[in-house]
Amino acid sequence: MSMIQTGKVELTSEHPVEKKGGQTHTFTRVDFPTPFPAGSTVIVQTTVQTFNGPHTPGIRLHEVSESGFLIRMNELFGAGVTGDGVHTAETVGWTAYTV
Repeated sequence: MSMIQTGKVELTSEHPVEKKGGQTHTFTRVDFPTPFPAGSTVIVQTTVQTFNGPHTPGIRLHEVSESGFLIRMNELFGAGVTGDGVHTAETVGWTAYTV
């Protein structure tokens, strides 16, 4: 049986763009209101719901588990686009579900 949970988080960034995988000290922890059953495969999708800053706010996720996930605003970087990493508060909606 599939299970779905939704929520939102206010994110801001006061740090440079993270360019190296696994460095999560600038991420924010989001805990699900109700943990998913043990052993579940959890998928998290996000979308920025506001337009408060001039640069495009990329979203990075890490350590998605049955109990929650780590999230960080990481301005777009690469392919000729260079954000400085500092970004004002934005509302990020999330949907988590099992497959």
